[in-house]
Amino acid sequence: MSIVDPRSLVGRHLLSRRASLGNMAFGLSSVALAGLLGQQGIMATEPVESVADEGSPIRPGIQAANPNARRDPHFTPKAKKVLMIFCSGACSHLDTFDYKPELIKRNGQPMPGGSDLITFQGKQGNLTRSPWEFKPRGESGKMISTLVDHIGEHADDMAFIHSLTSKTNTHGPGENYMSTGFTLDGFPSIGAWATYALGSEVDDLPAFVAISDPRGTPQSSVNNWGAGFLPAAFQGTDFNASKPIENLVPPSGITADADKATRGFLRRLNQRHLERFPEDTQLAARISSYELAAKMQLSVPEVSDMSTEPEHILRLYGADDTQNTLKASFARNCILARRLMEKGVRFVQLFNGSYQTGGEGTSNWDGHKQLKNQYSVHGPILDQPVAGLLKDMKQRGLLEDTLIVWTTEFGRMPTFQAGASGRDHNPSGFTAWMMGAGVKAPFEYGATDEFGYRAVENVSTVYDFHATILHMLGLHHKRLSFYHNGIERRLTDVHGHVIHDLLA
Repeated sequence: MSIVDPRSLVGRHLLSRRASLGNMAFGLSSVALAGLLGQQGIMATEPVESVADEGSPIRPGIQAANPNARRDPHFTPKAKKVLMIFCSGACSHLDTFDYKPELIKRNGQPMPGGSDLITFQGKQGNLTRSPWEFKPRGESGKMISTLVDHIGEHADDMAFIHSLTSKTNTHGPGENYMSTGFTLDGFPSIGAWATYALGSEVDDLPAFVAISDPRGTPQSSVNNWGAGFLPAAFQGTDFNASKPIENLVPPSGITADADKATRGFLRRLNQRHLERFPEDTQLAARISSYELAAKMQLSVPEVSDMSTEPEHILRLYGADDTQNTLKASFARNCILARRLMEKGVRFVQLFNGSYQTGGEGTSNWDGHKQLKNQYSVHGPILDQPVAGLLKDMKQRGLLEDTLIVWTTEFGRMPTFQAGASGRDHNPSGFTAWMMGAGVKAPFEYGATDEFGYRAVENVSTVYDFHATILHMLGLHHKRLSFYHNGIERRLTDVHGHVIHDLLA
């Protein structure tokens, strides 16, 4: 055993007692500073999920007096805004975007292993090919159904996810799951999470707008755009091209001058109260909401005014179709979505299809009984307007910072139901697609089996889908959180992985 001469340690700064204590204090303070900067997203510059997403929660600082103030993302993103197109009723992947030659080949035969298969509405019949032909599109040759002929023209700009799965085969919980990450009511929607994290780029329009179908709201209604346990300021504002925001216009008996004077007087009273009680955040938030409503009295009528659109744009979307009034109404909703994106609205959720009115499958994509007849109605309503929206946004340069997402709550069976001419619910495999900022295109990710029944390659969850959308907005899905009832809540719960293969 050797003995070290203490004199040999003289001059070794790191081993002196005072220096050691000083370095320890410096190190601890550096760790603390790094943690604080990380919580604010200042140091989170690398979008590497395995490292950056495993840190402490990031809860954005919300100004009570201005909850929608713009906030920085966790890292530099390619997308600043999201347009989510949601087909309510579970649009069939097998009749739109998921081409299955084997399903065509074995049309009318029993599905192998499916003789005793019972799904949502009961026993299944035989394998049934799509009533619509599939044909190759663009340079990529992606096979897409003629049911969505116009949308198919944009195949080269799209990334398809053919391996999505859901946790439920019921519409209401399915809409909840796709919009909020949970099948139960009461959880924040993805649009609410995005605006909670990032705020708004504009101060005279809502940060999050939900555009309901002309036929009505989806089955889960406000759950699709609700704020859940997040502050109410982050709930989506529901209006469309034919249904203006309620209670926005002053009563006819009040002049513009009187309305302005009243608002000014109320503002002075509120300001005095805030000066006396600066910690009253509820009042500050209410003042902010009233001020936004006052600005929206001018901005919303302007953004909703279709009379300023040239005729060639109306034709592009199909808004001039006098024979199909539902298609024309939905086309105006698509134009409204583009105008909101132009104005800088952070998140727009555009619905195609509503809660059932007039019988099963008449108001949305729930094609149980007579799929051919029902989808022949829904296809034209969706196809040209959405294709026009994609083309218009591309030619205006909006796709440079906008992510477009098309989805539905789950898929449908490759068989027809026993005794019917339609497809039952299928949460085991379905399709969604993305387009725009941050998206690799043309691209296809994952696959269902040879009949389109079950996801078998790169099986993906809605959590993965949400994680990828948040990532494209520059947000770490594992760290963006809100503390509620003793739980650090997040959109993807305790699940989800970014699908990096989809990233440009």
